[in-house]
Amino acid sequence: MNKKIMAIDQGTTSSRAVIFDQDGSFIDYEQKEFKQFFPNDGWVEHDPDEIWESVLSVSETLIKRLDLKPSDIASIGITNQRETTLVWNKKTGRPVYPAIVWQDRRTSELCNNFKTPDLEKMIQAKTGLLIDPYFSATKLAWILDNVDGAREGANNGDLLFGTVDSFLVWKLTGGKEHKTDATNASRTMLFNIAENSWDVELLNLFKIPESMLPEVCDNVHDYGVTNLFGGSIAIGGAAGDQQAALIGQCCFEEGDVKSTYGTGCFVILNTGKDFLKSKNKLLSTIAYRIDGEITYGMEGSIFVAGSAVQWLRDGLNFFESASDTETLIQQAHEDSKVVVVPALTGLGAPHWDPEARGAIYGLTRDSGAAEITKATLESITYQTKDLLEAMRQDGAEIKELKIDGGMVANSWFSQELANVLSIKTYRPEVIETTAVGAAFLAGINAGIYSGFDSLKDVWKVNREFIPSSTYQEEGNQKYLRWQEAIRKTLA
Repeated sequence: MNKKIMAIDQGTTSSRAVIFDQDGSFIDYEQKEFKQFFPNDGWVEHDPDEIWESVLSVSETLIKRLDLKPSDIASIGITNQRETTLVWNKKTGRPVYPAIVWQDRRTSELCNNFKTPDLEKMIQAKTGLLIDPYFSATKLAWILDNVDGAREGANNGDLLFGTVDSFLVWKLTGGKEHKTDATNASRTMLFNIAENSWDVELLNLFKIPESMLPEVCDNVHDYGVTNLFGGSIAIGGAAGDQQAALIGQCCFEEGDVKSTYGTGCFVILNTGKDFLKSKNKLLSTIAYRIDGEITYGMEGSIFVAGSAVQWLRDGLNFFESASDTETLIQQAHEDSKVVVVPALTGLGAPHWDPEARGAIYGLTRDSGAAEITKATLESITYQTKDLLEAMRQDGAEIKELKIDGGMVANSWFSQELANVLSIKTYRPEVIETTAVGAAFLAGINAGIYSGFDSLKDVWKVNREFIPSSTYQEEGNQKYLRWQEAIRKTLA
C-alpha cells in the first residue's frame, strides 16, 4: 500500500498540515494563521490554546479533504518555531501564561545581569549559544518569577515546560508523552550539547526545576501515538524548524549550508562531528541527532525577514499580498539610495543587539512604497551576506547555498541573493522544506526511507540562480551603504 506521511509545521504566524507521498512528492496542505500579541514594547506572545486549536483544525481538515483513514498515514513528523516557551499544568493541561515567542525581548535586562565574562564563556562552552533573550532559559525564568503561583507549582512538580514541539506531542498523545528532540533542546540554553544532556549547573543558574523538563530524544524516534484523527497514528520524528529545513535540503555533508526565509532568516552550516565555537557571534547548535550520535551546525539568525514583508503589507498597507512585491520592486527608481534596517525586534547575528530598532535611511521626495519595499528585501540579502562573511571568518568554505521558505518564491529576491552573495544558489521544488524535513524523519521511522543517503534521490532542484557578472561594482556600493546604516542604527 502507498502510505502517506503527514508533517505538522507549527510556525510563528501560522500552523500547517502537509501530506506527502512516500516518494517525497507534495500532495496537499492546509494552513491557518493565528493571532500575534504585543502587550508591551518588545514583547511577543501567542495563545497556546489557539496554537493547539490551529494544529488540530488544519490536520483534521486536510485528512478529511483527502479522504484519508488513519491506516493510510504511516507516520507524523513535527516541526516547530524554536525557543518559544510554554509552561502548563500537567494535571489540567492548562497553560499558566501565554507562550513567550522567540522574538520576545522582555528579558534583555535579565540577560545583561548574566553577562559576565566567566558566565558568557561557560554558557557558550556548554550550549554553543550567547546570552540573549532569544533563547528559552530566561523566558522560562521570567514566567516562574512573574506569574502568581508558578514558582510554587514548578517546585511541587505540577508544571511542565516545553518548546512548541513538546507541547504538541503532549497534546497529541493525550498527556502520555513529555518529550522533545535534541535540536529543540539545544535552543533552550539549558542543554549541554557537548555532553548531550540537560545541564545541572545551568538549571541552578536560572533556577529551573529539573522535573519540568521533557525527555530529550533523537530526531527519528517513537514519540508516541495519537488517536485524535479516528484511529492510531504514530508520531515518528521531530525537529526544530531550521534543523528540519537543513534535513529537508539534504545538507548531510560537512560544509553544506542552507538559508531559510520565513518569519526570520536562519543560515545553518553543517560542521559534522565538530562542536565549533564561533569567534564572530554565531551560534553552535545541534544540526540533528540520529541513533544517539550528534551532528553539529553553526547558525546565524536574523530575527526579521518575512515578518518585515508582513509589516509592509499589514502595517503600511503597501500591497495586498506578499506575491505583489516582485511587481512593485520593478517600479522602484534605479538610483534610489533608500536603506531599510528591519530591526523590528532587535538585531540578531552577528550584531546581537536586542535594543536596536528599525530604521529607514536615504529617504527623498521620490521615495515611495516601491523604493522602501525593494530596500526591505535587499536588507535581507545584506544580512545574509553578513552571516556568510562571519562564517568564513570562522573558517568555513562556502561555495554554494540552498535556499527555502516562503520568501524565495519571489524570483527577483532569489536572484538578488545570488548576486549579493556571489555564489550559486539553489531553490528546491518544494520550498517549504521545514515540512519536508519533518516528513523525512517520520518516513525513516516508518521504514519508508532507509536513511539520510536515500533522501538525496528525493530532493529536487527547481531553479539555479547564477550570480550576475555585471552586479559587482554597483553591489559593492549598496553593501557599503548597508554597513553604514547598520553602524548608525547600532550607535
